[in-house]
Amino acid sequence: MAERAAHLVDHVFPRVPVRQWVLSLPHRLRYRLAWDHDLCRAVVGCALRAILGFLRRRAGDAGVRDGRGGAVTIVQRFGGALNTNIHFHTLAMDGVFAKDGDTVRFHPSESLDAADVDEILATITAYLRPVLARHGADAGDGTVEPADPGTEEAPVWAGLTAAAVQGRVALGPHAGARVRRHGVHVTRTEPPGLRPCHARHNGFDLHAGVWVPAEDRDRLERIARYALRPPVAQERLDWTDEGHVRLELRHPWSDGTTHLVFDPVELLERLAALTPRPRIHLLLYHGVFAPRAAWRTRVVQYGKTPDPTARDAHEGAEEHPDGMDRSHGHNYPWAELMRRSLGLNVLACPRCGGRLRLIALIDDPAVVRRVLQHLDLPTEVPEARPARAPPLLAGAPRHDAADEFYVDDPA
Repeated sequence: MAERAAHLVDHVFPRVPVRQWVLSLPHRLRYRLAWDHDLCRAVVGCALRAILGFLRRRAGDAGVRDGRGGAVTIVQRFGGALNTNIHFHTLAMDGVFAKDGDTVRFHPSESLDAADVDEILATITAYLRPVLARHGADAGDGTVEPADPGTEEAPVWAGLTAAAVQGRVALGPHAGARVRRHGVHVTRTEPPGLRPCHARHNGFDLHAGVWVPAEDRDRLERIARYALRPPVAQERLDWTDEGHVRLELRHPWSDGTTHLVFDPVELLERLAALTPRPRIHLLLYHGVFAPRAAWRTRVVQYGKTPDPTARDAHEGAEEHPDGMDRSHGHNYPWAELMRRSLGLNVLACPRCGGRLRLIALIDDPAVVRRVLQHLDLPTEVPEARPARAPPLLAGAPRHDAADEFYVDDPA
């Protein structure tokens, strides 16, 4: 996550404004796209065709000819409740590149409003109709059931994913019930209205309110890390006294739900449904960022100052002012990733503030034992504990559908 975000900022996006486009899909499409990656890429293609086409037309109205845009799309397969929710985070340059003699020049786009986003969403849905019909994923008026290749090829996966899309349990004694919820019950209110640069139509939702200026590279990297994040953070999971797994929601739901409770098997089935099939790419490049784009080399260097004194990464490399080595090959040093993602300079000495360096790597067991004894630390490897039984055994309290929602005592 951190390394890929750093790569996008350092080696892909030039110093130009970037806008994030988030496209959410109807529930019927989330299930189908979780299995059919070809259809998933076709849907992404329709979205990028509409977004980049809009930017190109707007540049053409301003007198820019043959403008070309670029974007990077991250396919997210999960929602905040560990449900299967296929949606797309697209980081697109907010403008286009055009030829300027022997080089290229960036032309920023004008400001965006809700009417523009609504127009783009309408274009996306229009592009999608023939694509979905061609893949057999459009149920039309609802009288014909769409094809479901996942059920025939992987029936177990299909059952797990269908339940995860609907927020229900697929296996065990609670199969078919909704996931248990904890929170303080509140009266449902009207759904929130649309935000600026936000449009919604027939289950499709497009939001483009996050804009990053050209010089704010740190914010661009934070947004990239957010889009590339894993399904759940470790801090949001904990065990209950009954042996269940409790998931803390990032934001309370409209009915007051703050936590979801899973049996261990229920949590595993959710994670299984979120796992993509083998050889599936969830990071896609478009326009001038595409691997074979003719302008890619010139675009990614646009606005960046070349270093004429660049030296080999392994000898005499320049250091960042905070003491961090910024030179690397294909992989980033772990210390730099810690600094960029967590803000920790792990190579800074806590006593004098100087730079820590590797002096020796001790792998001789006898020397390791002497060092541990000198530090009064254990030298014997502890025996492995025997495997424990599952937390839910015969006689454990069963879950009633009527007890689906547990309300905490406000006091």
